[in-house]
Amino acid sequence: MPKQDGATAQRKGTYNAPALDKAFLIIELLADNPQGLLASEMASALGRSLGELFRIVVVMEDAGYLQKSSTTDRYTVTYKFLDVAYRATPARKLVITAQPEMQVLAAAIGQSCHLVVVQAGEGMVIAREENPGVRGFALRVGASIDLVRSCSGHVLLAFSPEEATERMFSRAAALRKEPIGQSVLAARLQQVRDQGFGLRESPVTRGVTDISCPIFGFDGELLAALTVPFLELIDGSQLVSIDDACAELRQTAQRISTALGWQPQRVVDAV
Repeated sequence: MPKQDGATAQRKGTYNAPALDKAFLIIELLADNPQGLLASEMASALGRSLGELFRIVVVMEDAGYLQKSSTTDRYTVTYKFLDVAYRATPARKLVITAQPEMQVLAAAIGQSCHLVVVQAGEGMVIAREENPGVRGFALRVGASIDLVRSCSGHVLLAFSPEEATERMFSRAAALRKEPIGQSVLAARLQQVRDQGFGLRESPVTRGVTDISCPIFGFDGELLAALTVPFLELIDGSQLVSIDDACAELRQTAQRISTALGWQPQRVVDAV
């Protein structure tokens, strides 16, 4: 477990709230260590004394934001953060609107699907619907998505306003260890814009082809990417082809967008 340096473990600002600052640092540290950490490990990683952090950890546990394993004594973040985020942001309305359509889609194509929004320099899965069959592949709610490599990320980057795309790109670049091939990515994003959706082999999972479509709001603002990780079975027993799954996904994305107030631009033929 890497120890955070002083700059990371101490925030800069005009006003100081030491206890709140430490609570945020604990949350971010545990987010990077989903297996959980002992209170002593958190103190060591943040360069703090155990006494400084222990009372804060206990308060966060009592409030339901952290949970302590009865077997290992390690602390992990609970889903209460996700619940609060749903209720405090537009994500709740998005999920409530999308979930029924996602259920219909998963049943129609025999594949799972998930909804991804931008979270700083990454994407985050905020809802999913699993394949109703006996075999399938799905991402968990709360999973982080690489904006640069993933199909969902390409859709989010391609259909966002230019300023937002540049901001996301800068944040994503800061999170990566290797440089980003900007010219290759730019060509890829233009291809996604031209065809109206993303489609590519999964960069992580063999046998999975990701298909992703944008979800828009009433003012044309990009809200999310709806993605199907299409699992192709060796015996060919999947319900539909990739092309059919893509068509169903595009129709589903359009219905969700329409339910959220989006109106497609009308093309008037010149007379």
